[in-house]
Amino acid sequence: MGSVLGFPGVDPTDAAIGARLKRWRDQRGMAPEVLARDLGVTPEALRRMEAGREHLSMLQVDAATRALHLPVWALVSDTRAY
Repeated sequence: MGSVLGFPGVDPTDAAIGARLKRWRDQRGMAPEVLARDLGVTPEALRRMEAGREHLSMLQVDAATRALHLPVWALVSDTRAY
C-alpha cells in the first residue's frame, strides 16, 4: 500500500469489511457506541474500522458477527458461504 503525505493507504480488504460492518450495523439499527463497546474499542476506532482505515482482528470480526447476529461470511464476503 502506498501513502500520501505520510498518511497510510487504505487496504482494499479492510475497506470492504469496514463497509459491510457499517452496512449491517445500520441495517440492524445499532448505535456505533454500542457496537464499539461490544468490540472493546472506542467509537472513533469503530469509525476508522468502518472507513477501512483500521484493521479488524479475527477476534473483533467474531465479536462483531455475534453482536450483529450474523454469520462470519456476512462481513468477509458479499456471497453466501452456504
